[in-house]
Amino acid sequence: MQLQAFYMKNLFFLFAAASLVFMSCGNQEKGQSASRVLSDSLFKEVIDLHNVGMAKMSRLAKSREEAAHRIDSLQKLPAAAKSAAAPYAGQLDSLSKQLANAESLMQAWMTGFNVDSANNGTDQWIQYLRDEREKVTSVKDLILTSLQSADSLLKK
Repeated sequence: MQLQAFYMKNLFFLFAAASLVFMSCGNQEKGQSASRVLSDSLFKEVIDLHNVGMAKMSRLAKSREEAAHRIDSLQKLPAAAKSAAAPYAGQLDSLSKQLANAESLMQAWMTGFNVDSANNGTDQWIQYLRDEREKVTSVKDLILTSLQSADSLLKK
């Protein structure tokens, strides 16, 4: 009878330990699943922000070309007209630099973005994506702001 009670007691503890192991594995899988969902969501957000900026790159280049063309045209004016147009030429030059900077920053961001960072583990990947989201948001905002400036200045 004592032996049977001993086995029953051990069997109970073994069953309890096995249950705890299975429950903790289930919680770990849920945690990994939540991390995976978060990383997938962040990755999609980063790519979507990139795509918004990239969709404007052609317009950015055209605006920069138009600004350069206008600067060249102003340089060919007679001295008095060139002097009168100097403030506008300065604005065009500033706009051209802003557009070139936006284009350059997008190129630099794309070159630096490293999808292989996912191999460093989920937590590091999530932090990397959060950092990249901030960077690409800044680049996208600069592109959109530059194009707004181009739209208003090149309509003159």
